[in-house]
Amino acid sequence: MNVNLSAIPGFLATHARVLDRRRYDLIMGDGDAAGVLAALEAYRNPDGGYGWGLEPDLRSPESQPGAALHAFGVFQDIAPETSPRAAELCGYLDAISLPDGGLPFALPVTVSHGTAPWWAGANTAASSLQITAVSAAAAHRVAAFDPAVAVHPWLEKATRYCLDAIQELGERPHAYILSFAVHFLDAVYDTQPRAADLLKRLGAYIPDDGRVPVEGGTADEALRPLDFAPLPGRPVRDLFDAEVIAADLMRLAGGQQDDGGWTVDYARISPAGSLDWRGAITVHAVQVLRANGVI
Repeated sequence: MNVNLSAIPGFLATHARVLDRRRYDLIMGDGDAAGVLAALEAYRNPDGGYGWGLEPDLRSPESQPGAALHAFGVFQDIAPETSPRAAELCGYLDAISLPDGGLPFALPVTVSHGTAPWWAGANTAASSLQITAVSAAAAHRVAAFDPAVAVHPWLEKATRYCLDAIQELGERPHAYILSFAVHFLDAVYDTQPRAADLLKRLGAYIPDDGRVPVEGGTADEALRPLDFAPLPGRPVRDLFDAEVIAADLMRLAGGQQDDGGWTVDYARISPAGSLDWRGAITVHAVQVLRANGVI
């Protein structure tokens, strides 16, 4: 598994947003948390949420629940350092949560240009397990080292909503809902008694090879083992044979393109979003490969 690390900085310089360049430098030991947080600040709104294309396929400036995952990911990157912005993001999510504790898939979009139809046409009045689970999972990973996030009332309400909604699933959900629910259960595995049985139940929906096609996606779009279980030592890894994970690590390492970056198999919505995704996915690939001892 050969990864050309020397080609990545040049790729990021020519293809990626400043945020992902700063994140990569931090991962590689050349940057600092202050630089990463400064880059994230450009996407923040006064209400404590994030917009402005932090979610690459949602270019509209207003704060959106779909951007929370990306912001929490940055707060996780800077661990063990913390930022008060993480708890403020929880406050924003609390303010837009629906009565059952869930988050809407999206809020009304003020600028539709460059925004994917699933964001622009979302039901703004119904709770979404997909968005709530992925946001809560990311928040729980930050809560592991940030006490202000751990005790925030939004996280407790979102956690209860997700557990109840997952409990009610009667058949295999859409690939992304399945993936994000699995991530959520893995994140709360040690603190929520229901998580172990629910994770085992959802694991039965994942084929032995770990490849789950994305309904409604591009012809080749699918989620793979490392999309469900990117990190070693986590309970979710028990859903996959070691050989399946090893093969997917080879696939991921082999996905580096000649220009030094990685690419995505899902639909391109805008020129800016396409570049943003490639930068973000490249940083993510490096994080996963490093965590698994490949690089």
